[in-house]
Amino acid sequence: MSQTVSPTGVPAASVPPASVSPTAGFAAGSPAGGSAAGAQTVGPTVPPTTIGNGNGRPRAARPTLDPGWTVDDSADLYNIRGWGKGFFDVNKLGHVVVRPTKEAAREIDLFDVVQGLRERGLRTPVLLHFSDLLHRRMLDIREAFEAAMKDNAYRGRYVAVYPVKVNQQRRIVEQIREYGKEYGYGLEVGSKPELLAVMGMTSDTPDRLIICNGFKEDRYIEFVTLAAKLGRTIIPVIENLTELRLILSASETYGIRPRIGVRVNLSTPGAGRWRHSSGIKAKFGLSLSEVLEVLDILKSKDMQDCLQLLHCHMGSQIHDIRQVNSGVNELARIYVELAKAGAGMRYLDVGGGMGIDYDGSQTNFEFSTNYTLPEYASNVVYKIMSVCDEEGVEHPTIVTESGRAMVAQQSILVFDVLGANRLDRFQVPANLEQHFAAGVEVPRPVTDLWEAYSTVSERRLLECYHDALQARDEALSLFSVGYMSLNDRALVERLFWCTCARIRDKCREMPSIPEELQDLESSVSDTYFCNLSIFQSLPDIWAINQLFPIIPIHRLDERPERKATLADLTCDSDGKIDRFVDDHDIKKTLELHELRVGEDYFLGAFLVGAYQETLGDLHNLFGDTHVAHVRLDENNQWWIDEIVEGDSVREVLHYVQYDAGKLAMDIRKEVERAVRAKQMTALESHALVKAYEAGLAGYTYLECEAHLD
Repeated sequence: MSQTVSPTGVPAASVPPASVSPTAGFAAGSPAGGSAAGAQTVGPTVPPTTIGNGNGRPRAARPTLDPGWTVDDSADLYNIRGWGKGFFDVNKLGHVVVRPTKEAAREIDLFDVVQGLRERGLRTPVLLHFSDLLHRRMLDIREAFEAAMKDNAYRGRYVAVYPVKVNQQRRIVEQIREYGKEYGYGLEVGSKPELLAVMGMTSDTPDRLIICNGFKEDRYIEFVTLAAKLGRTIIPVIENLTELRLILSASETYGIRPRIGVRVNLSTPGAGRWRHSSGIKAKFGLSLSEVLEVLDILKSKDMQDCLQLLHCHMGSQIHDIRQVNSGVNELARIYVELAKAGAGMRYLDVGGGMGIDYDGSQTNFEFSTNYTLPEYASNVVYKIMSVCDEEGVEHPTIVTESGRAMVAQQSILVFDVLGANRLDRFQVPANLEQHFAAGVEVPRPVTDLWEAYSTVSERRLLECYHDALQARDEALSLFSVGYMSLNDRALVERLFWCTCARIRDKCREMPSIPEELQDLESSVSDTYFCNLSIFQSLPDIWAINQLFPIIPIHRLDERPERKATLADLTCDSDGKIDRFVDDHDIKKTLELHELRVGEDYFLGAFLVGAYQETLGDLHNLFGDTHVAHVRLDENNQWWIDEIVEGDSVREVLHYVQYDAGKLAMDIRKEVERAVRAKQMTALESHALVKAYEAGLAGYTYLECEAHLD
């Protein structure tokens, strides 16, 4: 289990550096000999020696390696000002900065934060929460609806409600509770554990609106009823008729008149990835006939005034404003009819669905939105007001449950790159005579590949590509029946990928690329191996093909020369990222920089504050990452408000019912047997036991020694 600690730590164990070549690209004319067929893997060895003080002190600027490339070029390439919405940009040093209040004068250097955390003993991967950004986002939502109500002369109120399920981490919910006091924010719960947590956290604000969704049994209803008896403004939302009977029974037992809500299934179809979560076949909610039955039951008990809230679920991450307009219009029509039928309606809860523009394109695309926050607020207010005015019904209190829009932007996952696998780093001989001894017959597939490699030109791109594919297939067939040596097959591999790299380079110079070659860029791309678990930290990428903006957080004053996909630490073929945001399409590769020996290379996954932390799992026993809550003071200096250390190996073993103490004891017994058998010395046995116990106490992710001199 993660625990809160002071911002100190213990240096991690070191790993031996790899010996690599800092150069890139294939080289003709160098001897091939008996070199291995595998692509060369490169990676950083030690962290950089330039370290910040953890308080945002200025750094000396590095000379830009490419004078023709600027930080603005990087900002355009990664569209950071599109999806960043004023919260993120690039400074003159080529570092990503966070602007929690959208003011250029108040910014946090993300690279400086990572180095400051290393000085405190915390290494990547690390999840960063920016509390001031969350505060500003809550204010933005509040101000958007207040402006819309003022512009339309709306006579009701607005209450934003935070669904705890979106990010249940204690610190996040506490911050929303505190910031929400000023703006009148409420909380929404979807389970009994969430309800109990919220009841305890809001004891000092009994007038705070609490919406209770999800399936409910008698114990859940009893807690809601007792909270109401305490004077809380709490509304259980009926998902089925059984819940109504439980509410009426508990209310009679404790002598209260409850506030009751109903969730209705709209006929308006959803939009985007979660379009099937709404409509007649939705998981939650009542049909119109059941809603009317609820009202009839309440009327029979003279409790129709208790039905005060109408709720719906239109979907999540709704990207088309037209779906919002249609859904709100239908919901408002149902609301006014219930009010006219005698229900004591006061609240109209349009649910969640307000989207995040993950790719910055602001289009009708499932990972974007074709509307802005002010437009969303204006449309919701106007639609409800128009229907109510038309039917002569009092304007209700508008409730939204836009959790994703509230918390997604305030979280960034930062992780380091461990190394790279590059298919275009192969070396081929200057001529075939360097590989084959005199008088030895050269296999036909080898000569065909050599011909294709040597004759690549813009005019012959497709022809050379087809020849290379054919020759490679023939070589594999010969090898499988024993008519080609391992060295010759390795040469075939090198020739094939070098040919593909040459074709790719020619394609980059062409205004249009033949359809058959359009996937060659991704086929020949690098694989950058990263110190993270996608299943733990970015589970939506694996589960639903979610797109998050991922970019380097430094070196953005340099032109990125490589194109790569990302792979995580897990032993799972799904532990990869090969889809990246683009303002026109989904990219299959990400533009990255050449790795440098002796330097770390950090990437950041942005807009990850919604759902990712709780949905993550323990695949390969990689646990929770470190978490740091970062604030900005009145002098524009960043500081660490709270650190939550990531899971240790001992903790994740405990999650899956291992006894780490017994494991350590078994190791001690084994090394003692080895000492008695003269297999190792007592000093060696002590070192092994000490290392094992340190490993149990250590981080589940790869650790490198921090050099802070």
